Amino acid sequence: MQHAVGAPLPPPHQPGHGPVADWSPAGQHPGHPGPAPAPGFTGAPLPPGVPPTQAAQHMPPHRAPAQPAHHAPVPPTPDTTGHVQLPPGGPVAMPSPPPTTGGSDATATTLAVLLIGPAGAGKTSVAKYWADHRRVPTAHISLDDVREWVRSGFADPQSGWNDHSEAQYRLARRTCGFAARNFLANGISCILDDAVFPDRPVVGLGGWKRHVGPGLLPVVLLPGLEIVLERNAERSGNRRLTDEEVARIHGRMAGWYGSGLPIVDNSQLDVPATARVLDDVLARSIASPPQW
Repeated sequence: MQHAVGAPLPPPHQPGHGPVADWSPAGQHPGHPGPAPAPGFTGAPLPPGVPPTQAAQHMPPHRAPAQPAHHAPVPPTPDTTGHVQLPPGGPVAMPSPPPTTGGSDATATTLAVLLIGPAGAGKTSVAKYWADHRRVPTAHISLDDVREWVRSGFADPQSGWNDHSEAQYRLARRTCGFAARNFLANGISCILDDAVFPDRPVVGLGGWKRHVGPGLLPVVLLPGLEIVLERNAERSGNRRLTDEEVARIHGRMAGWYGSGLPIVDNSQLDVPATARVLDDVLARSIASPPQW
C-alpha cells in the first residue's frame, strides 16, 4: 500500500491484532490535533537500527475508547436513624379487657393510672416498682418531679398556697397529661402520682380527667397515719413535711372513702405486695370502670 508523499505512516501492525481503527492520517496534519498520547508515551523516535518488527515495543498499547458503564441501580440503604413518625396523643379512652379466659390481666394491658395518696403513702416507690415490672412498656410520671422542673421562682406549696403555686401546679399537671397522652398513643402505659385532695375541686380529679382522658384509672393509696409519719421522717429536702402538715393532709385524704374510687391500705404491705394488689384493683377497674 502506497501513501502520499509527506503523509505520516500508520502505526505498524501488531501480530495477533487487527489494524488500528482509531488512527487517522488527517488527525496528524497541523491544524488538526490528534488524540492525546497515552500516559507514559514520550513520542520519541525509534532508536537507530531498531527493525520495524520491534517497533511495537516502543509504541503505547492500544486502548479502546472508554464506554459508559451500565450498572443496575443500587437500592438506597435504609436509614436506621431517620425521622420516626409518632402518632399524636389524644384523650385516653377506657382500655378494653384483654381476651383471656381468666378475666382481665392488668399486667398485659396498656393503661393510664393515677395513683393518689398523701405524702408518705409510698406513691412514688410503688409507681416506680409497678412500672419496672410490667409485661408491657410503662412510664412513670411524677407530678412533684415535673413541678420541680422550675428552678428559679419555684412556688413551693409548703410556703403557702397562692396564685403562683396554683399556677405552677396547673402547668405541671397539664404537662403530665400531655406526656401521658403521647406515651399512650405510642403504646406505652403510664402511671402518674399526685396528692389529689377530694375537697379541692380547683386542683382535684377533674383536671386529671380533662388533661389525660376518660380512660384514666384512679386508685387511692392510703395507709394509716402512723405509717405515713414514719415514711415522712425518712425524707429530706423540700419533700419532707412537718408532722402537723402530714396529719392534716392525711385527714383530708380520708374524704376519698365513700367516693367510689378503689382504696388500697398498704400499712402492712411492702412495695412488691402493694404493686400486686394494685394489679388486682386495676383488673377490676377495667372490667367495671369506676364512676368519677
